[in-house]
Amino acid sequence: MKPLIGISCCVKPFGVFGTPNHAASDSYIRVVLGPTGGIPILLPAAGEALVPEILPRLDGLILTGSRSNVCPDYYEGPPHAEGTPEDHARDATTLPLIRAAIAAGLPLLAICRGFQELNVALGGSLDQRIQDLPGRIDHSTPSDQRFARVRTAKAHNIRLVPDSPISRLAGGATDIPVNSLHNQGIARLAPRLVAEGWAPDGTIEAVRVKDARGFALGIQWHPEYDWETDAVSRALFGMFGEACAAWAARRMQHIAAE
Repeated sequence: MKPLIGISCCVKPFGVFGTPNHAASDSYIRVVLGPTGGIPILLPAAGEALVPEILPRLDGLILTGSRSNVCPDYYEGPPHAEGTPEDHARDATTLPLIRAAIAAGLPLLAICRGFQELNVALGGSLDQRIQDLPGRIDHSTPSDQRFARVRTAKAHNIRLVPDSPISRLAGGATDIPVNSLHNQGIARLAPRLVAEGWAPDGTIEAVRVKDARGFALGIQWHPEYDWETDAVSRALFGMFGEACAAWAARRMQHIAAE
């Protein structure tokens, strides 16, 4: 039986009336059905009450990217600049969901906004506009997004810790190219996270939960955009999928024993 993979949703306006919808990009659906080898389960941004009800039924969790930013109230940061998109319903869902998933040992892969949520959920803080900081490069999404290569093109390399999980996926390489589509990034690293990848300007790009009971990684780039052409991206989802499949097998055994 294929593992059930939870995918975090955002609340976004839809249609002529701007009706709130709970949504996740099709790229996450396809990557779960593809190299992850699971069944995608969209998780609405329904608040903390969702967590204890849904978590025992999942075999893995993907925290998705989004154009919205984590509300600075959660890390005691300054207010966002006017016009910065926020998603309070998502924050109220994903932050407790992350903590509960890690406590349970559920396989977890945090991507872009999800990477930032992982840091905040465990006690870290964020820089809100990396491109405005001295000595930093512009990691943000180009204003012209008409072409698919905006999402898949490699923007810069990252330096990896030797023998870290992603380095092993890259055949032992300690320097790999990635895309880049974010404004925010890690400022203060959460105590439970270990940095394992950095952009040329020092921005943290990859982390693991050091005391996790199972698979728990976070990455700042977007491997869901290029897994069909990038071997490291594909291998990352394959490794995550193996952890989810192992979790599903144990969950089914537990159910059968009851």
